Amino acid sequence: MNYEDRPVGAFVVSLIAGLWMLAMGGMMGWGYMGSRGWSGNMYAGGPGAGGAYNWMWAHHQWMHGYGGGVLWFWLGTAAAILVLVGAFAMYARPATAPRWGVVVLISSCVALLGGAGGLFAGILGMVGGALAMAWKPQG
Repeated sequence: MNYEDRPVGAFVVSLIAGLWMLAMGGMMGWGYMGSRGWSGNMYAGGPGAGGAYNWMWAHHQWMHGYGGGVLWFWLGTAAAILVLVGAFAMYARPATAPRWGVVVLISSCVALLGGAGGLFAGILGMVGGALAMAWKPQG
């Protein structure tokens, strides 16, 4: 099976979206959990209280009124994992690409609403899902 028989574009776009969601959602969760004392004492400059940690604390404060904290972190992480599973599944089994495209599209919408990865990752995931749903084998 060569590349023409696989939804490579949908796979690449969905893969980037899923990795972006997972990375950004993980940083949001790390900042949230860190602000609760799980990864150092930010007030005393404890372990992990560097530039990235301070940025995550500021990001957490900015997102504090939106999303419900750790619940959205887990929802966003689950959506990111579904996007990644969908990306690999559509590449491994091209015949099921349209169905996995629906999974990627819905998961990307959930991640977008939950704030996992932001607007960039949500739109990329929706584009990847749409590409997979529109994909047809060339043979």
